[in-house]
Amino acid sequence: MGGVLYTRPTAEVWPEFWKDAPLERCVIEQNAWIMTEDSAIKLGYRSAKFAEDVPNAFTVLRVKVDQYFAQQAEAAGALIISETKVDEVLREDGRVVGVRTGRPQGEVYAPVVILAEGVNPILARELGMHEDLDPSSAALTVKELLRLDPEVIEERFGLDEGEGATIEMYGAPTMGMLGTAFIYTNESSLSLAVGVLLSEFAEVPDTPHDLLQQLKQHPAVAPLVEGAEPAEYMAHLIPEGGYDKMPALFGHGVMIVGDAAQLVNGIHREGSNHAILSGKAAAETAIEAHHKGDFSERTLGHYRQRLEEATPTIADLRKYRKATKFMERHPILKVYPPLAAYAFEEMLTVDDKTKRQKQWEIIKEALRRRKPWAMAWDAIEGGLSFI
Repeated sequence: MGGVLYTRPTAEVWPEFWKDAPLERCVIEQNAWIMTEDSAIKLGYRSAKFAEDVPNAFTVLRVKVDQYFAQQAEAAGALIISETKVDEVLREDGRVVGVRTGRPQGEVYAPVVILAEGVNPILARELGMHEDLDPSSAALTVKELLRLDPEVIEERFGLDEGEGATIEMYGAPTMGMLGTAFIYTNESSLSLAVGVLLSEFAEVPDTPHDLLQQLKQHPAVAPLVEGAEPAEYMAHLIPEGGYDKMPALFGHGVMIVGDAAQLVNGIHREGSNHAILSGKAAAETAIEAHHKGDFSERTLGHYRQRLEEATPTIADLRKYRKATKFMERHPILKVYPPLAAYAFEEMLTVDDKTKRQKQWEIIKEALRRRKPWAMAWDAIEGGLSFI
């Protein structure tokens, strides 16, 4: 998880959790930077409404909030068995009836098993419900947690106490590869990360660590992280396959949720909210199955129905099902950020050229970098992929 937790989806499981959960900062400003090696075009939106009544989102550190939510689950009656690996799914007569763990006498039986095993779903593949991991359907993200005094964070990002900001970065931070970088403000640290599709990393000599170090030295980023001390370093795979890579979400005695179900909206960088909503929908379906005494595929199929009708999850994934493939086929992040930077620099530089001369030079440079028919096709196919 990058580190942004959206309030409303989370509150559907834990109402008003923000009043006592160990959160970092309330996000009141969201930014997108389109970057070259030495410049950044900055777009952003800031609103006090993001902090009113029910705040829109918070930055979080998983090590803190995971423990908090685990405690809430235990208080509600759940039994959490940690440090335990599930080796295989138990089946009888074509129906999932439990799991076998690596512990002595580690067979655990249940009428419903909900698989939340993440981006590399070994058990779902064992059941024939999921394909092998595709390098073009997963991104590798590396992240550093950089310690910095709260007062310094607030001064550099223009924030008041408790307020937070996010910055998503495109173009140069990923060397034009399909991916993104980000900075999130925490209470006394910054989360700095870069993520790129595995298939694209395979084509270049640079490592994820290389990209992260280069990002910290970028002239737009370096002043924000100056003097910060590295506290943690982590890496994680993120599912990016979207709607077309979703597995069968349910079977006899089993449902799949979260990353294991490919429920990540890569365009909007949303994953935790869909994971929470899918967990809620699966739990409600399990309760329904218990009431009916029927744990068949027919009853558990109501899980997908709930995702379709009561959450935006499936609809959002369906909307962007072509977007990632479009971005893979077209060199959008290699061509357009440098071109946009050139246009801004040319128009904002006051010299002896007329504005009309500058406009024609921008047009000529655009045609040099990308043929007219290619730009037209980018616009048409891109528009159709994102609408």
